Amino acid sequence: MKLAMVVVVSALVNVQTAMSVPVVPNFTQGSMTSNTETTSTVAETINSMNYNTGYQYVITGTNISHDGDTISAPNSTGNSNTLNGVTSTWTNLDLQSKPNFTVTTPGAPFQFTESYSGPGLSNHTIIQRTTTIQSVTNTTSTFSN
Repeated sequence: MKLAMVVVVSALVNVQTAMSVPVVPNFTQGSMTSNTETTSTVAETINSMNYNTGYQYVITGTNISHDGDTISAPNSTGNSNTLNGVTSTWTNLDLQSKPNFTVTTPGAPFQFTESYSGPGLSNHTIIQRTTTIQSVTNTTSTFSN
């Protein structure tokens, strides 16, 4: 039994220790070039809507008179519209209740203009465009020992 123990101890004594060796690069200089090309395309639609929420009523003239207390017709609440969570309610002009106009002095020169622009969509613009962006990046790294 003693003989077996001596052999094991003797084997462990003869094992060599592993040691690390430093790694030393064997170059003196060099360079590295990197080339990156990127192309992106963006397609977009711009949709713009302008609303008039009121009206314009214009009367001009000479040698005319009207049969009411005022030249304006009474207001009435019109329709409403909801777009992207925003509700707009506009005011109309009740054109059925507007005053009547007549020539004050028949046979004499006169001028009369009446115009009405009501509420609602006044302008709708749609712009569709595609943009292509190209990017080129060249990088050179130089190194030496």
